Amino acid sequence: MANHQKDFLFVLIKSLSKSEKRQFKIFASRLETSSNTKFIELFNILDKSEAYDEKIILKNGLIKKVQLSNLKSYLYKQILVSIRLNIPSQNIRYQLREQIDFAAILYNKGLYKQSLKILDKTKLQAIENDEKYMAFEIVEFEKLIESQYITRSIQGRADELVIQAKELNYRNTISSKLSNLSLQLYGIMLKTGYVKSDEEYQHIDDYFNKHVAKLDENKFGFREKYWFYNANLWRSFLVQDFLGSYKYAYKWVSLFYDNPNMIYLNPVFFLKGNHYLLESLFMLKYKSKFKEYLDLLEHTIEDPKFPMNDNIASLSFLYLYNNKLNYHILEGTFAESEYLIPEVLNKIKLHSEHLDEHHEMLFYYKIASIYFGNEKYAESIFYLEKIINNKNLSMREDLMCFARLLCLIAHFELGKDYYLENQLKNTYKFLIKMNDLQEVQKEIIRFLKNLNSIYPSEIKKEFIKMKERFIELEKNTYEKRAFLYLDIISWLESKIENRKISDIIKEKAKLNNR
Repeated sequence: MANHQKDFLFVLIKSLSKSEKRQFKIFASRLETSSNTKFIELFNILDKSEAYDEKIILKNGLIKKVQLSNLKSYLYKQILVSIRLNIPSQNIRYQLREQIDFAAILYNKGLYKQSLKILDKTKLQAIENDEKYMAFEIVEFEKLIESQYITRSIQGRADELVIQAKELNYRNTISSKLSNLSLQLYGIMLKTGYVKSDEEYQHIDDYFNKHVAKLDENKFGFREKYWFYNANLWRSFLVQDFLGSYKYAYKWVSLFYDNPNMIYLNPVFFLKGNHYLLESLFMLKYKSKFKEYLDLLEHTIEDPKFPMNDNIASLSFLYLYNNKLNYHILEGTFAESEYLIPEVLNKIKLHSEHLDEHHEMLFYYKIASIYFGNEKYAESIFYLEKIINNKNLSMREDLMCFARLLCLIAHFELGKDYYLENQLKNTYKFLIKMNDLQEVQKEIIRFLKNLNSIYPSEIKKEFIKMKERFIELEKNTYEKRAFLYLDIISWLESKIENRKISDIIKEKAKLNNR
């Protein structure tokens, strides 16, 4: 799991590939400085260490304690310089930035004509690749130079630059407003969660419409469309309009497939769009489309042209395997999905420095759900307790809550009455402290609390009664999401009909022929 308390230099060195380490050593050997030997020695020590330990660094006496802070800063900078010098040439943003830097060098030497020539070519490249912020920066630089490099065509040139600056500024302002709106909606999601009433729904709707009322999607370019779909997606998620989230996630993903060069220029945005599309389809239980887009995503990621670095590799794993597990949960094919679990656990270790705790715990919840669906309750409890015992998930109370509830049901299935009683008390205490307690969660607690006082001959009737209650709750817009975390209705049906829960879910998946 990513530990953000680790030393930054140590984490950076551990993130380097073998080729990056080799390139750095070649780069460092060219630096003729008095501290050259020391910072290479520091690099070698940290590279060989399993954890950051100052005592090991100072042990051989070559590096003094008073030097360490400055030496670490110097080494950190030189590693970044080395990586910067070896970035693949196909990265358009680095190409553009490099050309702007070259133009600045020429400008500082008074070679205005040469600088303008580079800037004009770079500006066209930036516009072609929808890098409008950089294009605007270039236009502002051109205006500065033109004010000093007087020619007979200055009037026409000035008008041209003013028009370009106004157009780029307008488009950048739209993108900025929409990205701000998207971020604000995401912030509301983190702070208050999904809407829980018609009043909250109306508040979000009014807030959103106020910000987009004067915008015309038909006039948008690629980046404006991207942020417009992004903001609409978060609005839809917030109000639990999963059909709406599917609509805008689909538009988001289609925008990239219609502009394939943008997939390679903005792979992170592309991956996130696909994740939200698959999440929306999961919410809607639209399994045929889910499989179609999951396969398409995997095919795109495996394409040799698809860019790959540590960040993209981790996100690819996160979104691909999260949704592979979701597909099996949707289908009820729990036994068939167990082969994925060792793969997921190995990849969690591999990408540990890039995964936050929330996503790691989310994987554990899905693994626990698969074991539960396969009636391996002890294994399910093992992974649920990893979540329950985690003290850092304050932002995801819903995940903690459903992990506790599923753990209760797993203990009930194992017939561990003593543990069940303790779990009930602890879960009840936890739920009381929750800010976002839904009716579904309250009903599950009441139900499990009463089970011990019901005669065995009456349990089936109680299951039937609770099933009817949950079916009514599932119809409630503000309660239905809970059933995607925990399919309590299918579990109750399995108890009523004395069948496996996996068979119940498979049957439902076949009947839901979408």
